[in-house]
Amino acid sequence: MDIKECITTRRSIRSFTDKAVDDEVLKEIIFEASHSPSWKNSQSPRYIAVKDAELKAKIGQCTSAYPHNGEIMAGAPVLVCLTAIKSRAGFERDGSYSTDRENGWTMFDAGVAAQSFCLACHEHGLGSVIMGIFDRADIEKVLNLPEDRELICLIPIGYPAESPACPKRKTVDELLTIV
Repeated sequence: MDIKECITTRRSIRSFTDKAVDDEVLKEIIFEASHSPSWKNSQSPRYIAVKDAELKAKIGQCTSAYPHNGEIMAGAPVLVCLTAIKSRAGFERDGSYSTDRENGWTMFDAGVAAQSFCLACHEHGLGSVIMGIFDRADIEKVLNLPEDRELICLIPIGYPAESPACPKRKTVDELLTIV
């Protein structure tokens, strides 16, 4: 598929078939996502692919603000935990901030990486959904993340068991100002 089709047909998928995701497909998706731009080429995003049902269940218990997320994770063959190295994006080598956005560039870079990851999943016939409502500190403990990393988002992936329609989109005239 071409890039326009990939962008305009990708949907958030919350229901998956039981078909396993092959490790080689997952590696190819990570390779493709690794080409996402990042602050001064810092390449701070990192991925943890959780296939183990017990570990997914433990992570799913850390969704008290929105328990349905735990159910979606349990139904996905793979739960990808997108993490990032702290204090890299938006910083100079001496540790000072490069702009008044301070460390906000970490989230920007992670967002770009998440979108690239989800588009690569779609290209490979997989569905995905980016989740942001969870108990971050608890999941970081469950994953035993190193001190220099932070959890950004959770992305359940698998072969779609649903085909949601495209939600209504704003018009270009609503979105674009040319001055």
